[in-house]
Amino acid sequence: MAAISPFSKAVIAAVKKLYPEELADKSFDNTGRKWNSNLLLESPHRPHLNKSALITVDLTKAVADEAIKRKDSIIIAYRTLPPFIYHGTQLQSAKNIPDPIIFRPLKSITLSNTQQTTLLRLAQEGISVYSPHTAVDAAPGGLNDWLADVVCSGVESSRGVITPVTGPPGFEAAGYGRIVRFASSQRLGELVARINSQLGLYGCSVATPQGVPRGGYKSQLEISSVGICAGSGGSMLAGLDVDLLFTGELSHHEALALTEQGKCVVTTFHSNSEREFFRRMMQPKMVVEVKKEIMAMAGRGEWNEPVENGFDISVSRMDRDPFDIVYDGEKWLEEEPHLIPREE
Repeated sequence: MAAISPFSKAVIAAVKKLYPEELADKSFDNTGRKWNSNLLLESPHRPHLNKSALITVDLTKAVADEAIKRKDSIIIAYRTLPPFIYHGTQLQSAKNIPDPIIFRPLKSITLSNTQQTTLLRLAQEGISVYSPHTAVDAAPGGLNDWLADVVCSGVESSRGVITPVTGPPGFEAAGYGRIVRFASSQRLGELVARINSQLGLYGCSVATPQGVPRGGYKSQLEISSVGICAGSGGSMLAGLDVDLLFTGELSHHEALALTEQGKCVVTTFHSNSEREFFRRMMQPKMVVEVKKEIMAMAGRGEWNEPVENGFDISVSRMDRDPFDIVYDGEKWLEEEPHLIPREE
């Protein structure tokens, strides 16, 4: 009987140790009770593939091309296939936008759907796909805790969870969103500088109450508390008694409503609030956990080659936010030599 590769099993087990499936938001994540319930695509073992895994935020065609070229055995996709349209925690459909794969029953899988085409290509190559998503958000030491670390780096502060969730032993502090309260207030400009530096960004979007004048006054605003949610945090952060909301994206109306309440907002674009975590934190942790899983499998007689042969866990080079921040259109044009000038 065809089965997933032993290496892919080790990778999945390692992800589940770090970010248990019990922590995932079952209102929209594709979770269940089986050991591989977050396994979006289970491909039979193909011996030509490398013992390598590719970590990505979004599973796009470019990332699939990268994994196929690298001959990876498995992709760890934080989210499954884009695009996602959320209203609160309810998945909504939109005209001309396909539903995320496997969230709803499928009547067919065809090449006419770009997302399904990506899965078909990966299946043909023997590459599996596992998606932990909100389990990474909720876990202690996970994505939202890392964003809190960024905000309060080197500063005395306290921290709490916005929405606690029940997890397995050792994950009692799990939950969605974080609130940071500083022992001494911080200037908004200092917080923005930390966020840009730690997330590797050229810039971010900042909204302040409209009564605050320009000319350096905005950066001097005093911030005593921050509500944090990776990705799209509008519903999670609404109603919090904090000075600053830090998330990936908010709508125009959400940001305006918050500033009218006297609050400040920092957004980085959706996936920019997430991507650096996987490079700095998840990848090195995965290397350690996969080694442990391989040793355990070898002890059970489930690993049929020398354990010292090695493996590779990499973060995708092709994964990126769909938006670029462009400060100077002319300079940007010079930096993009493949662009064809418009005819006069």
